[in-house]
Formats: sequence, structure tokens, C-alpha cells
Amino acid sequence: MPYRLLAIDLDETLLDEHSRISLRNKRAIREAVKRGVIITISTGRMYLTSIPYVRELALNTDWPMINYQGALIKTTESGEVLYHRPLANNLAVAAIAAAEELGQEVCAYVDERLYLNRENRYSQYYREKYNISVEVVSPLHLFLEQQGWNPTKITVFSWDGKFSKIKEALEPCCRNKLNMVVPYPYFLEFTDREATKGQALQRLARELGIRREEIIAFGDGHNDLDMIQYAGLGVAVANAVPELLEAADIVTAANTEDGVARVIEEYVLCQ
Repeated sequence: MPYRLLAIDLDETLLDEHSRISLRNKRAIREAVKRGVIITISTGRMYLTSIPYVRELALNTDWPMINYQGALIKTTESGEVLYHRPLANNLAVAAIAAAEELGQEVCAYVDERLYLNRENRYSQYYREKYNISVEVVSPLHLFLEQQGWNPTKITVFSWDGKFSKIKEALEPCCRNKLNMVVPYPYFLEFTDREATKGQALQRLARELGIRREEIIAFGDGHNDLDMIQYAGLGVAVANAVPELLEAADIVTAANTEDGVARVIEEYVLCQ
């Protein structure tokens, strides 16, 4: 059965150690597109910080992209929003308040803007590299409550990589109401419980009339797990976390060794 849709994570999967797309990966993806395969980038990133990589691939096709861990599906050329599942305001406020009570740095994403309770290395990086609008407001939970906004995603930063206290604090107000993942060692991210990459891919496949058996999904992290499990062929790069390596149908080469291209060449271009 030919594969019709490729769902590809960005960081540590398609992108190398310098956050670049290798020439081999570009060639394989472009050749797959020539053969009628649909490409969707599926990432925890914001839409605006993902688009530059779509432009680099030069696909010039208005295909959907999955962002914010699955909370947003939006097309790459026309910018049409196909699906958006933000956090409810009261739930977001409760989660941020619990984090701020512990003295944590927190960020809320609203309409492609970042709102933080303290300036940090993350906000500085986004300002410098992507020219993203960043506003520092403190306390963030009160600001969000006053505005009545529903953030698409929340990130809690812990530069020692320890999240046990914040998870414990969130249990009373947020248990079974949030999707909680650690996409990077220092980030704990929250989206609505119905906003995961796997659920977004399932919605997208249904919209496009594509069966799960016709999908290849690539990933490396915990946030890719349900996407890998949903796809007909779930692929983990060699540098993936142990849970993903175990769940994947196949393991390809690392992100630094053109792992995505190798699978496309074998399972799509050689068919």
C-alpha cells in the first residue's frame, strides 16, 4: 500500500544539531511531493517559528501544519485555521497560578504572541531569532484572568530539569484536564487534553480522506508518542527517547544522519 501522508516532527527529528534541514532530507521530501505525497510538519513549536522551515523546503503547496503539540492545525500558504483547541481560561489561570506559587517561570501563547511572568533565556532567543512579540507581565495568571484569554499552550521553565513539585501542585486543579509533556529537558508544556499530535493527525487524516495505514509519522520525543502509535508506520529516529524507540514500528538513523530521508527513500521512493 503506498503512503500518502508524511507527518514529520521538526526539532531533533528533521532538523540536525544546528537546527537545519540537511540536503538529503530536502531532496527526499521534495521527491515524495512530486509523487503526490502530502507533507505535514507536526511540532510543538509556534506556527510563526515553524513556517521558515516550510519555506526552506520550498514545497509551495497550501498543506496543513500541526503546531503547539496538536492544539492548532493551520495551512502553510493561505493561513487558514482548520482546527484550534486552546486551553479554557479558568484552567490556564489555575495551572499558571500553581506554577507561580512555586516561583516558576511561565509562558502563555496567545495569538502567536508570548506572555511571560519573567524575562529569561527563552524569550531572549525568540526575540533575537524570530522577531516574535514577547511581553513580560507579572503575575501572569492575574493578567490572563483579567484579559479572559484562552492560551493555545503554556510552558513552565525549570532550568534544573526538575518538575516533580509543579506536577504535584497541579494535580488538584488540573488532573485529567490537561495534556502534559516534557518536550525538552527544561520545558514542561500544557495543552488541552484533546490537543495532542496524535489526535491532530487523526483529525487531519479524516479531513483529507487518508487512512492511518497510508501515513508515516516521524518523531523523537514523548510528545510524538501518540502520533507514532496512530500512524500506519511509526518511525523513531535513533536519538529518540526510550519510550518512543520501544513504541515505534521501525527505528531509523539519528537526526544528524538523515534518518527521515532514509525512510522516505526506502518506503516511498522505492515503491
